[in-house]
Amino acid sequence: MRRKLKDKSVRKIYKRSGSYALTIPMEIIKEMGIKENQKVVVKRERNRIIIKDWKK
Repeated sequence: MRRKLKDKSVRKIYKRSGSYALTIPMEIIKEMGIKENQKVVVKRERNRIIIKDWKK
C-alpha cells in the first residue's frame, strides 16, 4: 500500500546485514542526481544526519 502524500518523508529504520538502513525518497534522489552505487559521505552534526557526495 502506498503512503499518503503528506507522509512521504516519514521513513522506518531497518536492520540489514548487521547494519541499520533507511530509504531515501525518490524525489530527493532525482533532485540531487544520485546514481546507483554512488559513494556518499554520512556524518552527524549535532542532532542531524548529513549526506554529501563523496569526492576524492
